[in-house]
Amino acid sequence: MPITTADKKKRVVIPVAHPGDIYDVQQLGEGRVLLVRLVQPQPKARMTRTECLRAMATAPLRPKIEWNELRQLTREP
Repeated sequence: MPITTADKKKRVVIPVAHPGDIYDVQQLGEGRVLLVRLVQPQPKARMTRTECLRAMATAPLRPKIEWNELRQLTREP
């Protein structure tokens, strides 16, 4: 097992780590630290252009109340 030294910014190089890896640091006791590599969930697949257009057509963004009613609710008397 290789030995490494922390630098002035408290950084230690982990030989098996890759850029972007995320680790949970757990302190087990005096002088003992456990690093647990966390697995990032896979991002959802992006919607295609056709799916986006279909979604916008089926659920357009329209206010549910009339403009005059909204105006009366938001203005001071």
